[in-house]
Amino acid sequence: MQDFLNQIFQFIQHSSINSLLLVGIVLFGGTWMGRIFQKLRIPQVVGYICLGLILGQIGFNIINPQALEKLRPFNTFALGLIGFMIGGELKIQTIKKFGKQFITILLMESLGAFFVVSILVTTITYFFFHDWQMAISLGLLLGAISSATAPAATTDVLWENKTKGPLTTILLGIVAMDDAVALLLFAIASTIVSIISGQGDVSLSSNIFQLLWETGAAVVLGMALAVLLKRVIKNFVDEDKILAFTIGSILLVIGLSKLLEVNTILATMSMGFFITNFLPQRSKETFELVERFTPPVYILFFVMVGATLQIQGLTFVSIVLAGIYIVGRIAGKSLGSVLGARLSKAPESVRKYLPFCLLSQAGVAIGLSIIAGIDFPGPIGSIIVLIVTATTFVVQLLGPTSVKYAVTKAGEVGLNITELDLIRQSKGKDLTDKNIPLLKENDNLNQILSIFANHDNLYFPVINSQMALVGILSIDKLKDTFMASDVAEFLLAHDIMEKVIYSASPETPATEIYEIFQKSNVASIPIVEENGMVLGIIEHRRMKQLISQKLSNLREKAKEMEEL
Repeated sequence: MQDFLNQIFQFIQHSSINSLLLVGIVLFGGTWMGRIFQKLRIPQVVGYICLGLILGQIGFNIINPQALEKLRPFNTFALGLIGFMIGGELKIQTIKKFGKQFITILLMESLGAFFVVSILVTTITYFFFHDWQMAISLGLLLGAISSATAPAATTDVLWENKTKGPLTTILLGIVAMDDAVALLLFAIASTIVSIISGQGDVSLSSNIFQLLWETGAAVVLGMALAVLLKRVIKNFVDEDKILAFTIGSILLVIGLSKLLEVNTILATMSMGFFITNFLPQRSKETFELVERFTPPVYILFFVMVGATLQIQGLTFVSIVLAGIYIVGRIAGKSLGSVLGARLSKAPESVRKYLPFCLLSQAGVAIGLSIIAGIDFPGPIGSIIVLIVTATTFVVQLLGPTSVKYAVTKAGEVGLNITELDLIRQSKGKDLTDKNIPLLKENDNLNQILSIFANHDNLYFPVINSQMALVGILSIDKLKDTFMASDVAEFLLAHDIMEKVIYSASPETPATEIYEIFQKSNVASIPIVEENGMVLGIIEHRRMKQLISQKLSNLREKAKEMEEL
C-alpha cells in the first residue's frame, strides 16, 4: 500500500497538474482539514496551513514553485478581501473612542519588537562572527521586519469565532496599521545599513518618498473606488448585483494597486472604511454578502501560505539566530503592547491578552526579507531571508491558536453573531418551550379554558392516553369554535384540535425549523422525542422573540465590556 501511494505522489510530482485541478484539491482538502481542526478546538486556519505544508515543498511537493506562481493572483485577491473587511470594521465612532489607544499601543508594540530584536540579534551575531558591521546590519533589518504583524491569520480567527469587544476592536486597528510602521522602520534601517555596509544605493529621502507614495496613493485609490461603488450600489436591491459590483470594485482596486505599485491591503482597507462610514444604510448588507463569498478564497490563500514555507538550508548559527528572533519579537511586542495599553488606559482585557494576538507574521515580513536579500546580496541578505522564512513557519502555526486563546479568555467569542448565525448554532431543543402544558384529547372545554387562561401561549400540543402527539389546539381555533357552534361547551379537545402538519426532534437543526416557518403557513411546530413523548412546542413568534433577546443580551455584554 505504501509503495502504491508513493507511486501516486511521484506521478503527481512529475506531472503537470492544471490549475483547476489544483484549486479543487486545495479547496476540497482544505475544507476537510479546517473541519477536523475545528473539532479539535484548534482554529481552522491552522488546518489550512498544515495542508499546505503537506502538499508543499516541505511535504510531497505537489504544490511546487511553478504551481505557486500560477496561483499567486489568488493570494493577492485574498489579501485585498481581508483589507476590505478590516476597513469595514473601522467605524469613525470607534476610532474616536479608541483612537488614542490604537496609536499608543501600535507604536509601542512595533518599536518594542524593533528595539528588542535589534539588540539581541546584534549581540548574538557579533558573538558568532566578531563583525560589528554585519551584526548591526542584521540587527537593524531584522528588527524592522519583526515589527510587522500578519493581519490575515489573525482576522480569520476573529471572524471564525464571531468576536466582538475592546480586544477585537483594538486588535483589528493594530494589525491593519502596523505594516505601515514596519515599512517606515525598514526604510530607515535599510538606509542606515546601506551606509555602514557600503551596499545599496538608496537614500533615506527616496525611501521615505516611496513609503509616502505607497501609503498615500493607496488611500486615495481606495477612496476613489469607494465613491464609485457607493454611487452604483445605493440604488440596487438585488443582492447578486451588489455582490458583483463590490467584488469587481475590489478587483479594480487590487489591479490598480499592483499597476501603481502601492499597498494593496491599505487601498482596499480604505475602500471598506469609506463604504461602512459613508453608506451605512447599505454597508451591512454589502459586507455580509462579501463575507459569504470569501471562505474559498481564504482557504486557497492559507494553503498557499503553508505550501510556500520551507526550512531547507538552516545551519546551527541560523537556527540560533532564528530562535533569538522569535523570542525577541514575542518579548518586544508583548512588553510594548502591555506598556502601550497601560499608558493609554486601555481595558484590562487588552492589557492581559493583546500580547497573545501579535505572533503571526507572513506577507509583509517575507516581502521585506526578499527586498533585503536583493538590496544586500551576500551573507546579510541570505541570512535574513532564511531566518524570516523559517520563523514564519513557526509563528503561523502558533499565532492563530494564541489569538483564539486570548479572545476566549477575554470573553469576546460569539458576541458578534447575527440572527442567522444564532439559528445555525441552535437545535430544536434550544428553542423549545418545555414548560407548556399538554392538553389531553378528552379534556373538556372548561379544562382547556383554564389552561389557556394561565398561559400566554397561542398553541398547545394535544396528546392521547399513550402520551403520543395527536394534534394541536390554538386560541384562534377555540374562538372559531365558540362562534360557529351552539354545542361548543360539550366538545372535547379531540373534536376541535388541528392535525399536526410538521413536527421535529430535539436534535433537528434550528435552520430546518426556521425554513419550515418561512416556507409554510404553520405558526408552531411540536418537538417530539424518539420515544414519541412530546418535549414541548416552538411557536414562530416566540422563536423570533427568543433569538432577538439573545442577540440583545450579547450586544449589551459587548457594550459593557467596551465601557469597562
